[in-house]
Amino acid sequence: MLKKKSVLITCLALVTCLCMLGFSGCEKSNNTGEAAGSAKSAEAVSAEESAEDTEEASGDLLSGMHHVTMELANYGTVSIELNADKAPVTVTNFVKLAKEGFYDGLTFHRIIPDQFVQGGDPLGNGRGGSGEHIVGEFAANGSDNDLSHTAGAIAMARNQNPDSASSQFFIDVTDMSQSFDGQYAVFGYVTDGLELLKKMSEDAVQYIADRNGTIPAPNQPVITSVKVID
Repeated sequence: MLKKKSVLITCLALVTCLCMLGFSGCEKSNNTGEAAGSAKSAEAVSAEESAEDTEEASGDLLSGMHHVTMELANYGTVSIELNADKAPVTVTNFVKLAKEGFYDGLTFHRIIPDQFVQGGDPLGNGRGGSGEHIVGEFAANGSDNDLSHTAGAIAMARNQNPDSASSQFFIDVTDMSQSFDGQYAVFGYVTDGLELLKKMSEDAVQYIADRNGTIPAPNQPVITSVKVID
């Protein structure tokens, strides 16, 4: 069993290296724009949604530092600090959804062991979102957000459209700065509980269904709740 896990992790890492320079050649043959087999986390817009209608979070944008807790079934509590000075649109959107209870009961549907865990999709298959999209606050999209993808960074998932982020997010369980910096909107960092996410990532190896890190629905780790502290 350990040998099989080792081989699987090695294959996933190899695919990541081959695909991290772009999405071409690493996509499923569907019409959603979902990236497959790439360590560049991508949120596929569902057929019912259009990424062309990008909306900033409604109302005033937040500023300063904000804090949330994420309760993971069978693992415990993860504390996260959000930086609205660097990513005001992203933090405002995430906090809004969290206050609405949007994330409560959702799952982590995609896990690349020793790299990142991705969740926040109401459909649980990488194709869902909140019904709204936000501007991508990262360097390649003209933003001055310089937060780095070090271990514990939380960032928005998206498809190839830079302004397609909605509700899906991913958390780096190791330093992914060389692969992701400037390409995805980091909007905060885990301040406590990163070891829980690492353990969740390790436990998921036995369930990974494909090179994209897909976790079958019955085995997806559950986000019990996301609570806004301030």
